Amino acid sequence: MTTSPVALKRLGLIDYESAWELQRQIHNEVADGKRPNTLLLLEHPPVFTAGRRTLDNERPLDGSKVIDVDRGGKITFHGPGQIVGYPIIKLRDSFDVVGFVRELENSLIDVCREYGISAERYCERSGVWIRDAKGDRKIAAIGIRVARGVTMHGFALNVNPDLSFYEKIIPCGIPDAGVTSMENELHPALSVDEVLPVVERHLYAQR
Repeated sequence: MTTSPVALKRLGLIDYESAWELQRQIHNEVADGKRPNTLLLLEHPPVFTAGRRTLDNERPLDGSKVIDVDRGGKITFHGPGQIVGYPIIKLRDSFDVVGFVRELENSLIDVCREYGISAERYCERSGVWIRDAKGDRKIAAIGIRVARGVTMHGFALNVNPDLSFYEKIIPCGIPDAGVTSMENELHPALSVDEVLPVVERHLYAQR
């Protein structure tokens, strides 16, 4: 992701608003040169977040709380059983946002393949996908914002979340595709604690 050192912070389970405020603080410090590039890894309690392109008909109809955020993309779900990563990185080329997203996708694809899951990029759609006879289904979502040449927001890899939450929304604004998890694809039990070190290793391999 970058040739500069990256500081890793594991935050465990933290509510979205607190993590977002921490992101903004760290983002300003990285942009000002007062802090090294930083990767936050965490889980959120159940919450829906809506990117800037989210349409009204893509939001939940049952009154579930939705937090509007300043990232790209549309609406998604965060909850326990997801590994959420917020890389706050000063890009080598502040205009190469697509290249940065591709590096994230490659890292998460490598994580999935280490567990025997055949994941891939989908050229028209961001994130990491499983595409086979069962249909297209997303296993990791990605939404990035870049300001002052520094990234915010990031990715969410579904390890073993409650997938029923996705039934309340049109995930990422894509009505003709599903959502899956690593555990759903593998069937044996899988935990965030088990997968987290693998995610860290592959993210650092892309630097």
